[in-house]
Amino acid sequence: MRTDPPPHRPFEAFQEFLLSCKLQWTRNLYPEVAQRYRAAAEAAPAKPKTVEDVEKLIAGDTTYRYFAWFERHLQKMKYSGRYGLANHYGAHRDELAPMIEATNNERLVIPPDFVPPAYYPAIDIHQHPGGVHGDSVAGMVYERGARTTTPLLDKHGDLHQRFTRIAMERLGKQPKRIVDMGCGFGKSTRPFYSSSRDTEVVGVDLAAPCVKLAAHTAAEDQARNVQFRQGDAADTKLPAGNADLVTSTMMLHEMPVSHIEKVLHEAHRLLAPGGWSIHLDFLAGDDPFNKFIHYGHSARNNEPFMPPLDQMDLAAAHRRAGFDKVEITRFEEMTGALSPENKAWRFPWVVIAARKAA
Repeated sequence: MRTDPPPHRPFEAFQEFLLSCKLQWTRNLYPEVAQRYRAAAEAAPAKPKTVEDVEKLIAGDTTYRYFAWFERHLQKMKYSGRYGLANHYGAHRDELAPMIEATNNERLVIPPDFVPPAYYPAIDIHQHPGGVHGDSVAGMVYERGARTTTPLLDKHGDLHQRFTRIAMERLGKQPKRIVDMGCGFGKSTRPFYSSSRDTEVVGVDLAAPCVKLAAHTAAEDQARNVQFRQGDAADTKLPAGNADLVTSTMMLHEMPVSHIEKVLHEAHRLLAPGGWSIHLDFLAGDDPFNKFIHYGHSARNNEPFMPPLDQMDLAAAHRRAGFDKVEITRFEEMTGALSPENKAWRFPWVVIAARKAA
């Protein structure tokens, strides 16, 4: 991207090394942990039924402990330290930050009096120092970090493009307006505003550095049908009843249940009758080992709201918000991801879709 710092071989080499380690962790270490757990579970006097049961079987296993250590510390090294993303981009702050200070950009709205919800600045999400809101270059750091979050993804079959296709097929018509909640630096929004210039698209996110980068990217794309706003998905300040589609991508698991409830009510308020609210997020399913791995990721990656979301009755929550139809389906982020032959670690992606009565 044009908002990357100048090339610096030591930094690039270090990040490439971490990516190689992450691929080893994903492709080889995780399958070994899963195999060792299955063997332990078969030998156990009773079948594991809970996360606690799995923990008793596997937490002391040396291979699992390596797995957990690498998950925590590869992410930490990715962001922190001499060749971490935060330090590297921070060293070029004076050059990079002005690139996205688009004060005259009609694609960007930054309310001067905006105050984020209390939970948001309390956590360095993803082990990102200061979070994605705390530094003028934080959006750029987040964008660079996201390039290697899921290292096995097919670059030609981007998960955001896949999700966009699913959402549009579910809607079944050309939308007049889309609201993308928790849009971050705009990667989830871009396929929507690029696929149809006749659709008005609004991206909303808590982090000003992220929406500034998103608006900068949209300006480079010469997109005129999108606007990015700093705001809370639970209270967007947008007009009621005129969106055909409300979406989010990997947002719900980054907020407490009480806030999720408010977000669902806000989505219902924004939608026109017959409109759809469609979220891409993570639910671990019923397998206790999958839950154990997912909850461990939550703890090791500074994402404490993952287990509460996983334990939430989302269908009931949507009905309380006024939706009349709710569907939760597994999402294949790349070709073959859901195949039994795929033994690599992956996020437990799901699509959560709900319709507002016509």
